[in-house]
Amino acid sequence: MKNIYINLILLLLTLGVNAQKIEKVEPSFWWVGMHNTELQILIHGDQISELTPSIDYDGVVLQETIKVDSPNYLFLNLSIDPETSPGDVLIKFKKGKKTKLTYNYSLKQRAVGSSERQGFDNTDVMYLVTPDRFANGDPSNDSVKETYQDTDRNDAAKRHGGDIQGIRDHLDYIEEMGFTSLWICPLLESNQPEYSYHGYAITDYYKIDPRYGSNQDYLDLVKEANKRGIKVIMDQVNNHNGRYHYWTEDLPTKDWYHYADQKNDPPYTNHKRTVLADPYAPKSEIVGYTDGWFVDRMPDLNQSNELLANYLIQNSIFWIEYAGVQGIRQDTYSYADPKFSNEWSAAIMNEYPNFNIVGEEWSVNPAIVARWQAGKVNADGFVSSSPSMMDFPNQQAIINSLNKGVEPWKNSFDEAYEMLANDFLYPNPSNLVIFLDNHDMARIFDQVNENLGLYNMGLIYLYTMRGIPQVYYGTEILMSYPENPSDHGKLRIDMPGGWTGDEVNAFEGVGLSEEALQAQNTIKTLNHLRTEHKALQTGKLVHYIPKDETYVMFRVGEEESFMSIFNKNEEAYVLDLSRFKETIKENQQAIDVLTGKVYQLDQGTIEIPATSALMLQLK
Repeated sequence: MKNIYINLILLLLTLGVNAQKIEKVEPSFWWVGMHNTELQILIHGDQISELTPSIDYDGVVLQETIKVDSPNYLFLNLSIDPETSPGDVLIKFKKGKKTKLTYNYSLKQRAVGSSERQGFDNTDVMYLVTPDRFANGDPSNDSVKETYQDTDRNDAAKRHGGDIQGIRDHLDYIEEMGFTSLWICPLLESNQPEYSYHGYAITDYYKIDPRYGSNQDYLDLVKEANKRGIKVIMDQVNNHNGRYHYWTEDLPTKDWYHYADQKNDPPYTNHKRTVLADPYAPKSEIVGYTDGWFVDRMPDLNQSNELLANYLIQNSIFWIEYAGVQGIRQDTYSYADPKFSNEWSAAIMNEYPNFNIVGEEWSVNPAIVARWQAGKVNADGFVSSSPSMMDFPNQQAIINSLNKGVEPWKNSFDEAYEMLANDFLYPNPSNLVIFLDNHDMARIFDQVNENLGLYNMGLIYLYTMRGIPQVYYGTEILMSYPENPSDHGKLRIDMPGGWTGDEVNAFEGVGLSEEALQAQNTIKTLNHLRTEHKALQTGKLVHYIPKDETYVMFRVGEEESFMSIFNKNEEAYVLDLSRFKETIKENQQAIDVLTGKVYQLDQGTIEIPATSALMLQLK
């Protein structure tokens, strides 16, 4: 009898070992009628490579089954005929002649007009939100069982509870403020034991982090925003992922990560962005830039691996099609393999010709940033497909100009002027995203040492410039954190009013200082002005050489023009208008867009208050 029990236990154990199941299918579904008719499916499950898949569905052909280093993965390459009907594709997994597993893979119908969606452009004003720090609309998801318990609003490095519902709850505010596009820092799962709140260490590319909400919550947010005329821009990360992604302990291939065999002490990137364009750089220095890790908690992805490259490309297209977003902001754009980055952006733009992608290339050298914009002819033959880039050079130049003291034979605004003159380097400077601050740097109010006059000058500059203005949440209420501007957790402080019990409420204007209320109203006015006047969107930009600590810019449209005047002097300045006659033309009057004050241009001069800027609508 004892032997019978032992044999039964051994049989059950054997069945348990041999039992196979599918753990992951990525992407979990797809669509018929896509421009690209090829689809790669990742299948993950214990010893799944022992099985042979087959498909019998009209219009769908299993072209190739790829086994990799890990026995727990299969990659299926499918071809989907353009005329294929939507439905469930039955995938059978056999061992010999016996079917061990089946999976119904859904092919869905695309939304009408999906491929023609309009991306963000220079008719928009963009609002940047760090979701964990914006508003807590659903406290019940602050702690979720399947994630690390790291919610503590008193700790700047941990999660504070902001979520998708919090953003939805304040779409009224975003709309009333006049923002027409919404860039949200990554919402995908970042299940890391520390510093997970920022979202740039992704642990599941197909799942919204449950501490933010669900996939459906994200879809609902996009739909609701779109109904209000607000486009949504998804923040994505191709260069690296989170160490706690399921790949890390079971890599599909040995080269899935750069330096995967050194993951406990990997070489770090040299951060020298110039090496890719440097005609004298040795290959080792280039590899030291693209293949090094940021930190040991974010493995560097090897996009030269074709399977991984396809995975990342399809993931981006999946979220565009699934969620209906109108743009992508790609983090650390130049750190990924350049060939891959070009193929990634080209694949998206081929699928969605009117879409927009903005890449992050944090260089203050315009020649380096311009290298990555679509249409740029580079000396080394490299051609990019990304329509837009973040304009870090102009951001740094205007901040330096605002803060610079007076020097002999120089003008404070020279750096801003010279940098803007470098626009000849860009194929399309009007499609650059311009900004004064973002989630990775000190707040603009801190950058100008809380000088309200310089802050206002920065705003007038931002809204006069060519490109697509971006405003970081809290900038509109003079949000600042001067105590420790190098601590990112403290730079990304909570939006007041986003949590029950907050004494100050930015959304309702409660408890704000008079200066903060004024700044909020200024940005609201400038947002609506920018989106209502074509001259500020697409008008010709004209600027004059800075003189006597003043700088003058125009946006000239077919039916109207705007003139912005910046005065860094500590006393009022009388500006002689005769120098600007060729651009003022026959206009006799000008109206201050913020105060409504009328200026008579035919009197020949305008007095500009000390340390201030005017934006005038010419009449």
